[in-house]
Amino acid sequence: MIKKTSLLFLLIFGTGTAAFAEDPSTAELKSSIDLIWVMMSAILVFFMHAGFAMVETGFTRSKNTLNILMKNFLTVAVSSILYFSIGFGLMFGASFHGLAGIDSFFLSGRKDLGFFLFQTVFAATCATIISGAVAERMKLSSYLLLTMAMTSFIYPIIGHWIWGGGWLSKLGFIDFAGSSAVHLTGAAGSLIAVLILGPRIDKYKNGKVNAIPGHNIPMGALGVFILWFGWFGFNGGSTLAADPSLIPHVLITTLFSASAALLSSGFYSRMRFGKLDPSLTLNGALAGLVGITAGCANVTLPGSLFIGLISGILMVEAIWLIDAKLKVDDPVGAISVHGICGIWGTLAVGLFDKVHGLFYGGGAYLLGIQFIGVLAVIIWSVSTVGLFLYILAKMKGIRVTPEEERSGLDFAEHGSSAYTMNDSILPDSADYTQHNPFGKDLIERLNSLSSHEAK
Repeated sequence: MIKKTSLLFLLIFGTGTAAFAEDPSTAELKSSIDLIWVMMSAILVFFMHAGFAMVETGFTRSKNTLNILMKNFLTVAVSSILYFSIGFGLMFGASFHGLAGIDSFFLSGRKDLGFFLFQTVFAATCATIISGAVAERMKLSSYLLLTMAMTSFIYPIIGHWIWGGGWLSKLGFIDFAGSSAVHLTGAAGSLIAVLILGPRIDKYKNGKVNAIPGHNIPMGALGVFILWFGWFGFNGGSTLAADPSLIPHVLITTLFSASAALLSSGFYSRMRFGKLDPSLTLNGALAGLVGITAGCANVTLPGSLFIGLISGILMVEAIWLIDAKLKVDDPVGAISVHGICGIWGTLAVGLFDKVHGLFYGGGAYLLGIQFIGVLAVIIWSVSTVGLFLYILAKMKGIRVTPEEERSGLDFAEHGSSAYTMNDSILPDSADYTQHNPFGKDLIERLNSLSSHEAK
């Protein structure tokens, strides 16, 4: 009996040892490493939404903080489900004459879940660009309906043209990580949304442009750092493989362009307006990141520096032109950062591509293709978002009432406030004022300050 039992154990453990001793093939190892890299990148891109939330919150007034936070959270949730249901299929399904995908809805027949996750966080990024541009005056319900349209239909169609085997990709259009596909799409949608909404109350009054400063620039600065950090996953993960020869190049061009744009925007604002403007400088880093996104794998390191330098200057001039001259109210500069710099970054590929760029002896053909792609993205985004919002405005209205806008969307939409200054700094109690001769006066000053900010 003992011999039989011993033999049984040897067979079990011997078989197990043999099974565990089998080494994975080189192909299996490569596939695992590629998947890990793409998943890490997807997590970084997901974390960018914290950056968007902080930038939008910091660059706007405190009375709208909760509304902006809720929009960013809801964008991620809504986008994930709708992109799974419809958007991914339209973007990466079998192509119908290069216009749209016609299968893979609900991931039917697809096993590449890692690729799906990476593309999902991209879709949410495109949608959330609009959040900052329409801040402080758009109904939450209207914004969510627009987000649903963006992630289920508008963005996926453009994505199919560029990345899903569509007609632009067949022409040779290059947009490695989304200067046009993601950023210009979101910015063009933002532009038409802002034009339909109109400016915030008192932004343009009696022929003057009134500044409405953000309430927490340090929060906005932290948001920019988070976005910069996440952008390494945004661009680096677009390799879709752990390529040791390509990834370092992509990450360095991303770093160089953002750094050059931050410097150029800061010093150009100093020369242009007499002060090194913090908000313009912070947006400069984002401008450089948007500008390099299309060509991060295709341009040289010096080329990335030049793209960043131009991005920073373009962004400063665009914000001034759009705000002061065209009187288009964009609280966070989304149209300039993601739109103007998205156009520049896409066209820059036609100039600086190491093989086909105009400056490298490749002629003007690629530059022409890039120009066609930019026009196509703008026309599609503006027309579809414009038509959607026009119908929505006629049906239910998309803007909050003047009373709600003045009181702040935190109370109007959510019945609460992000900050309770009196509660957090001084207790409003008879006991406190009785034992502190300065207490009553200080509380009255705080109440006056809170009331003034609410207006």
